[in-house]
Amino acid sequence: MNIVLTGSLGHIGKPLTQELVQKGHAVTVISSKAERQNEIEAMGAKAAIGTMEDADFLSATFKGADIVYLMETLEATGGFFDPSLDVIGAISKIASNYKQAVEQSGVKRVVHLSSVGAHMDKGNGILIFHHNVESILKQLPDDVAIKFMRPVGFYTNMFAFISSIKAQGAIIQNYGGDEKKPWVSPLDIAAVIAEEMETPFEGRTFRYIASDEFSANEVAAFLGEAIGQPDLKWEVIPDEQLLNGMLAAGMNPSVAKGFIEMQVGIRDGVLYEDYYRHRPTLGKVKLTQFAKEFAATYRQS
Repeated sequence: MNIVLTGSLGHIGKPLTQELVQKGHAVTVISSKAERQNEIEAMGAKAAIGTMEDADFLSATFKGADIVYLMETLEATGGFFDPSLDVIGAISKIASNYKQAVEQSGVKRVVHLSSVGAHMDKGNGILIFHHNVESILKQLPDDVAIKFMRPVGFYTNMFAFISSIKAQGAIIQNYGGDEKKPWVSPLDIAAVIAEEMETPFEGRTFRYIASDEFSANEVAAFLGEAIGQPDLKWEVIPDEQLLNGMLAAGMNPSVAKGFIEMQVGIRDGVLYEDYYRHRPTLGKVKLTQFAKEFAATYRQS
């Protein structure tokens, strides 16, 4: 099949490109960075250099594709640390560009990288943008089949813990404890997306993706063991204290508040209610495996 991937060669895009090429598909990877072209071509894919903000470029690139894979990123901007950026609005604009490009190109099969919490129109914090994007894409004509992929929290998000571990000797968040929560490896997300691309499309469907389920205290134990700090603790602080820390680090205020609200949803359990109603088979990459990657990154930082 002729498959177009947005999102360049990130944590998901790179293994997804490798798997699809290996399976014999013709893959085009969209990237905003011209310096990525050689790497993309070395993997056996075609590079299309342009941005998600350019609907005409997207339309031309999507034309003739059997499937397009859509994801949103703010790499062309200052992202979450740009104080003047309307993050929710910027991502909705990208979704509108995707909708226009899919309609103009005639593509009939879409796989979209969404998120846990996308079914909620409130109480999901920063993840509201995934709800908005799903809503925009659902406005496509009925003959366009869409598979919404809804992964849980990425293992790679744990790299953000490194700064507090080094500065304060602990993982510090506004949720924690012994209640298990789901996490996912980008490698398992890529594997599920590749699988879904080769199975029939019909209507609008969704699928949750997770690799392992464990508590915050278990995370601290595994990561601490991996980095040689077996007594590492996961400490819970008030919402306002964590928010103030994010603002002090220069995060966009609306984004910081969105992250706090999202983590309140994790703490209260509401963010994962629909996940547990449609609980997936867990993937292959377990926390013990990721802990080794975390330790390598920790030592290099």
